[in-house]
Amino acid sequence: MLRRAVDLGVNFLDTADAYGPVVAEPLIKKALHPYPADLVIATKVGHTRQGPGLWTPVGRPEYLRQQTEMALRLLGLEQIPLMQLHRIDPQVPLADQVGELAKLQEEGKIRFIGLSEVTVGQLRAAAEIAPIATVQNLYNLADRSAEELLDYSAANGIGFIPWFPLATGELAKPGGPLAALAAKRGATPSQLALAWLLQPLPRHAADPRHVKRFSPGGQCRRRGHRAVRG
Repeated sequence: MLRRAVDLGVNFLDTADAYGPVVAEPLIKKALHPYPADLVIATKVGHTRQGPGLWTPVGRPEYLRQQTEMALRLLGLEQIPLMQLHRIDPQVPLADQVGELAKLQEEGKIRFIGLSEVTVGQLRAAAEIAPIATVQNLYNLADRSAEELLDYSAANGIGFIPWFPLATGELAKPGGPLAALAAKRGATPSQLALAWLLQPLPRHAADPRHVKRFSPGGQCRRRGHRAVRG
């Protein structure tokens, strides 16, 4: 599947050390290494998984460094293109967490720093410690709770990565909320949901006349954000 995605034009992969754990990153290396020159791999550190539904943030600097070094090895990279702090650990000063990623950046082990599941206030605070390239929050057609963060990111040149773009499949399932409109448009529900995310739609617009069909290899933009190829 990973090879097929890249063959279709996907040039951005987002993963994390906690996915598995120690499963997703080795799979990416096995399937795609040596990597295409235009492939950007993003991963995350700072969130641990103890079992199904059990997640705990760990932002101690030594742990973030350890996991970054492991990610480099598991992915077969000399530098992580985008390293994201998976969650802010409330038990550790933010300056220590983002500061450690900044040190790793200075050492050339990561290129850009990103954050995941943050507020505008947290993003502002982190940006005072180190340049923040991206944020990744839950955002889709059914859940727009990150709209304020999206607007702030756009205004400040920060990339926004929506996770759960299909609402864990709810927007893509047969008979789901987009099924009828998708059939009318000659598309699938998942194509419609992704097109809404990627196209430069006015705020809260849902007029199907503004939705172009999203297809593999197509390039779209949403409200001035960085293009994502799918």
